Amino acid sequence: MSENFWADKYPAGVSPEISTDPYGSILDVLDESCRKFASQPAFSNMGKTISYEELYTLSGHFAAYLQNHTDLKPGDRIAVQMPNLIQFPIAVFGAMRAGMVVVNTNPLYTAREMEHQFNDSGAKALVVLANMAALAEEVIPKTSIKHVIVTEVGDMQSPLKRLLVNTVVKRVKKMVPPYSLPQSVPFTKVMKLGSEAHFSPVSVGFDDVAVLQYTGGTTGVAKGAMLTHRNIVSNMMQAKALMGANLGEGELAVAPLPLYHIYAFTFHCMVMMIIGGHNLLITNPRDLPGFIKELGRYRFNIFVGLNTLFVGLCNNPNFRQLDFSGLKATFSGGMALQLATADTWHKVTGCEIFEGFGMTETSPIATINPQGANQVGTIGIPVPSTDLKLIDDEGNDVAIGGVGELCVRGPQVMKGYWQRPEATAETITSDGWLKTGDIATIQEDGYVKIVDRKKDMIVVSGFNVYPNELEDVLAKHPDVVQCAAIGVPDDKTGEAIKVFAVSSNPNLSKEEVIAYFRENVTGYKVPRMVEFRNELPTTNVGKILRRELRDEELGKMKSAS
Repeated sequence: MSENFWADKYPAGVSPEISTDPYGSILDVLDESCRKFASQPAFSNMGKTISYEELYTLSGHFAAYLQNHTDLKPGDRIAVQMPNLIQFPIAVFGAMRAGMVVVNTNPLYTAREMEHQFNDSGAKALVVLANMAALAEEVIPKTSIKHVIVTEVGDMQSPLKRLLVNTVVKRVKKMVPPYSLPQSVPFTKVMKLGSEAHFSPVSVGFDDVAVLQYTGGTTGVAKGAMLTHRNIVSNMMQAKALMGANLGEGELAVAPLPLYHIYAFTFHCMVMMIIGGHNLLITNPRDLPGFIKELGRYRFNIFVGLNTLFVGLCNNPNFRQLDFSGLKATFSGGMALQLATADTWHKVTGCEIFEGFGMTETSPIATINPQGANQVGTIGIPVPSTDLKLIDDEGNDVAIGGVGELCVRGPQVMKGYWQRPEATAETITSDGWLKTGDIATIQEDGYVKIVDRKKDMIVVSGFNVYPNELEDVLAKHPDVVQCAAIGVPDDKTGEAIKVFAVSSNPNLSKEEVIAYFRENVTGYKVPRMVEFRNELPTTNVGKILRRELRDEELGKMKSAS
């Protein structure tokens, strides 16, 4: 389609093109914002707040430690595995200031998943929360990791509160399994040593990789999307153009989504930084009572979440009693926003939800509903400097109003998959189009609707789950002959996982299958339903027909309703 198609689709005052001047890297954004907003609060967590000036100082100490007390060099990969704590931006920006590539690692990963990611990325260092250190102890000998930094939940608190919080987490709640990592260094010691060392600024290029963000892409094999400084800075500017119209310095954004996910990272660590915003980090959003109690202490202006979270909050009577007078914008991504959820949220908070669309491979935002021109039920229009098109199964362009696979081209599209040129070539065409695997339609007014997914990916509460991975895990069970995994609609999580298995052992139980999964995959990947069958539907060459299983489940659900 014409590259000028969207030129007149943007709200007044929004340019269809962005400029990344004067930035040459994420570090330039950090430098500018920490000077410009030095005294403004940057991040708050568990009652502790650090300013932009403190963020700059502390990340400098972390960088100085890496430079002076390790043999790590610019370009080396450093894995960061922790939930939303103030230590996260300190470690991530500190690693970047030392010229290193951040490997965001889900703290809910199992040992198997950690081992794959650490080895695939070639990580040489790990910053890990003590709660996960026992798994790290198991995994590290099988990897190239030489340096380990262990942080505890309360490490950024005042000395007395730090002791209290860390003792309660370890001794009372027993959330820290025993571990032995004699080579590890406590985060508090790292910060002390770094404060006494000299930091030497490192030159970082716009096309250098900033983050390796792991995703299944279009298959179940976890691959590292190489997101460059240009990708992330561009997406920051693109998001600001459409999301930041009513947002200003000092405004508070609630951050319940994990910063190790690129959606939360780009918004809270980049978009909020450039406007001088304040981020309230929620360490455990699943603890709704604790989450809501924390919200009650603040007059928040921005809320970033996803459908599952919105549903859970709106169903809680205590949430409904909060003061929403300061709430100006709510943004949704990561999974499809249900119309009923958007309506309920608006009734409860008085605020619209603006839905967008993105992928890890697009840093991640590709489209968003602009403020003042929201169309609930769509994923909005492309962010500036982004072009979209639809293609059919043969790769031919599909006209406006038709249905086809959504393709994205823009400066936020990843450099490629880490050390996987074939997978990169399958996903990104020679002329720069990223094939999303999502089936969509583009309306005459430029707004986009997702119709279906071309691939078999399952989305559970905003997290991508790949059937191939689940099937690979279950196929290793000695009693399983054949298996398949699908997603079925679920009101709470968007989709729930169901596995089908053909077993050689008639006594194998559903509970045993679920327990087996719990040992091998992180919690959100564990199937909720298991069905045993004598055989599974296959093609004439033996490929299991997941779609047939899915259609059968949908038919059952329709009949039941």
